[in-house]
Amino acid sequence: MTSSTTDVPSVRALIERDPDTLVVDVRTPAEYESSHIDGSVNLPLGQAGPHLERLAADARGPMVLICQAGPRAEQFRDRLTGAGFTDASVMTGGMNAWEADGAPVVRGKERWALERQVRLVAGSIVLVSVLLSLVWQPAVWVAAFIGAGLTFAAVTNTCGMAMALSKLPYNQPRNAVDVEASVAHLTGAGGSARR
Repeated sequence: MTSSTTDVPSVRALIERDPDTLVVDVRTPAEYESSHIDGSVNLPLGQAGPHLERLAADARGPMVLICQAGPRAEQFRDRLTGAGFTDASVMTGGMNAWEADGAPVVRGKERWALERQVRLVAGSIVLVSVLLSLVWQPAVWVAAFIGAGLTFAAVTNTCGMAMALSKLPYNQPRNAVDVEASVAHLTGAGGSARR
């Protein structure tokens, strides 16, 4: 696999042919706990940085990267590529596409995806600040600030609000991910990060 993206039917066929395919879910542990592909390894984007060179040098095979919709998996692929690993492919549409295709998932405690939480918080702040600006004009600048932040997030493919929301207790899983075990599984160094 050398393509930089792959669709859900191709990933399903790959997993069916080779159940040991390295499917790496880069979402937060809480999102992963909510629903994930059976056999996938959770290696959150925000915790992978110190391990990229080790993954690039020692990965035991090609990787399929997934997140909720695609952008975080693309960031992870770009970071892996920067570290020298070129055999990673992003599943287009992420878990949203996987579930829309009717593919099987392992379900846990239901939580909203970070992207949905960002839309709720940003939209609520904009709505409240616009309504408040009807009685106090300067409140409109709060809406402008949120709009600028969302524009910056789109241009840079990062989201400060999502990073902040991921730290909330609601977004913490029952069991924290063992990043070392995830990396060890992906590099063949022993240990199992699968749940």
